[in-house]
Amino acid sequence: MAARRERANGAVRAARLEVFDQLFASVAEEMGAALARAAFSPNIKERRDFSCALFDARGRMVAQAAHIPIHLGSIPACVAAAREDVEMRPGDAVLLNDPYRGGTHLPDVTLVSPIFLSNQRTPDFYAANRAHHADVGGAHPGSMAPAHDLHGEGLVIPPIRWIVGGEPDRALTRLLLANMRIPREREGDLYAQWAANRTAERRLGELARELRTRELARACDDLRGWTANLARAFVRSLPRRAVSFEDVLEVGERDVALRVTLARRGDELVVDFRASDAQSDAPINTPRAVAVSAVFYVLRLLLAERAPTNDGLLAPVRILTRPKSLGDARYPAPVAAGNVETSQRLVDVLLGAFARLLPGRIPAASSGTMSNLSFGGARADGEGFTYYETIAGGAGASRVGDGASGVHTHMTNTRNTPIEAFELGFPARVLWYALRPNSGGSGEQRGGDGLVKRVHFLAPVQAGWIADRSRRGPWGLGGERGATSRAARVDRRGGVSELGSKVSLALAAGEGLALATPGGGGFGRPRR
Repeated sequence: MAARRERANGAVRAARLEVFDQLFASVAEEMGAALARAAFSPNIKERRDFSCALFDARGRMVAQAAHIPIHLGSIPACVAAAREDVEMRPGDAVLLNDPYRGGTHLPDVTLVSPIFLSNQRTPDFYAANRAHHADVGGAHPGSMAPAHDLHGEGLVIPPIRWIVGGEPDRALTRLLLANMRIPREREGDLYAQWAANRTAERRLGELARELRTRELARACDDLRGWTANLARAFVRSLPRRAVSFEDVLEVGERDVALRVTLARRGDELVVDFRASDAQSDAPINTPRAVAVSAVFYVLRLLLAERAPTNDGLLAPVRILTRPKSLGDARYPAPVAAGNVETSQRLVDVLLGAFARLLPGRIPAASSGTMSNLSFGGARADGEGFTYYETIAGGAGASRVGDGASGVHTHMTNTRNTPIEAFELGFPARVLWYALRPNSGGSGEQRGGDGLVKRVHFLAPVQAGWIADRSRRGPWGLGGERGATSRAARVDRRGGVSELGSKVSLALAAGEGLALATPGGGGFGRPRR
């Protein structure tokens, strides 16, 4: 009888935690819906290049929406920086994008708001969202083309109080917008971020009135404990041996390496990136927060589907990085591509190492690049414009099936900009947009195919292209590599000239770009 009663009590506790997990996650999802509805730029409104999450009174992540993995694993560092630098009061909100204070790269602007549900002097929760702005200044429209130091990439914003007692700081707003292209669009996107955090404040206030603040706080601790226990159980299931894996990124004509070693030590998993190459003057560097984000994402993949996603996931994990290396760059190293390209390669090396620990469970490499296109210029009437997008590729094949084609994978989870919205908003036309046949690696299971895209410009633009895997396609597991990426300039007569994987170039009206993204790697020995 006692055992039956204990099982019943355990089922009730599990059901209670599941309810709270869904409640908190639904608040984060509603934040995202508010942000998308209110945003001005296609990158946020259409592509959904943003993320939202909730944090407890101690700044620990409680729940997140199903948004962008690279954002969600690194936002906790931003919340920590905001709490450390600014004493937040009711109605305040702190803005920041500094990669060396918890950010990722400069276009990713984070807004952190305290939420006071009781009469305490300190917040009971924090709401945070991060959105990729189509421009934050710097030498290139879109703030994403290659630069040689952080300040060439755009405006650096340390943790600073932008909303004060429920009112925006007008002088600060003018200062920010004066350093960004297309200020009206930037202002609209910033206010959309504020609206998202206010949505969280309203919803948590409603929950507190129904369930009491103390009960919400206790649920946060219980959810974190639940996830930590699941993560420890996973770590204990790993073999007691160390494995290593390395992969490379392209910098001009040379390659630079990311390396990881995984080792289980008792109930702890040690993830060691210290053997990676030194930071570079190319914009492929990434702050430690991005390396942590990659580990967070990969571990979440390996836990049960219904496991809560919160701060407890990293409880049994120790992450080692080396200062001034690719995975732990230091100021003023440029980082624009670190968030989009190096983050993908960090995932590749982690999955490659886990494939040696858990054979058969890990898929082959996906495209391994976010294939970033940015451009900007002025229309005939003098009105400026900027645009940014990532282009999907092929997913790696796995033991259970072929890889998906034309999808965003791993650290990106954005959508495609509809061609109608693209052509309505910018002096450009999409001449060709299709799957890239046979670009997935062959194998018992084939890798997914990448995409081909041809863009024609109706006005002069300064364009940027940041990609990778142009010399060595995504690796297979027993199967073949996926096809490499390609980019070319198309002149007014249709002549084609190949481009490197990280370039900035001026294009005249009537010129264009022809782009091809990698396919995923194959899985298993190909059959005839």
